[in-house]
Amino acid sequence: MAASSSSILLLLAATFTLSASAATFTIKNNCGFTVWPAATPVGGGTQLNPGGTWTINVPAGTSSGRVWGRTGCSFNGNSGSCQTGDCGGALACTLSGKPPMTLAEFTIGGSQDFYDISVIDGFNIGMAFSCSTGVGLVCRDSSCPDAYHQPNDMKTHACGGNSNYQVTFCP
Repeated sequence: MAASSSSILLLLAATFTLSASAATFTIKNNCGFTVWPAATPVGGGTQLNPGGTWTINVPAGTSSGRVWGRTGCSFNGNSGSCQTGDCGGALACTLSGKPPMTLAEFTIGGSQDFYDISVIDGFNIGMAFSCSTGVGLVCRDSSCPDAYHQPNDMKTHACGGNSNYQVTFCP
């Protein structure tokens, strides 16, 4: 009985550790049209109808992560194409999309995460990006002041480690 109780406690501790080491991203489509959000290196992609949400968990230690909205897509099963943000014709992206695309970029660390919006690869859809303990960023057009416009811009923001994030299309 003692071995069984120890096993259960160990399993509960491992589950808590795993859940505590992930950041949750809730992606919402406020547009009047369907958006196909994509996320790398975790998440893949999906179809998101107006008003819909998609949730992904990103493990701590994830660097150079991206979320973007693809538009004008047509898929047959897991393959197809998008007018903006296409990632090699795949529904579930494993590589970054083709410009133009508005990007939510992030690095999920231990005690601190970093995030930003980038239009370096062009602008294709309005986006808001925030974390539960940081500044909310909004980019409604290609000249938005909250976004990186060139690589040497200083627009990265810090957030408490493993926070909850919100990405909203058409804020």
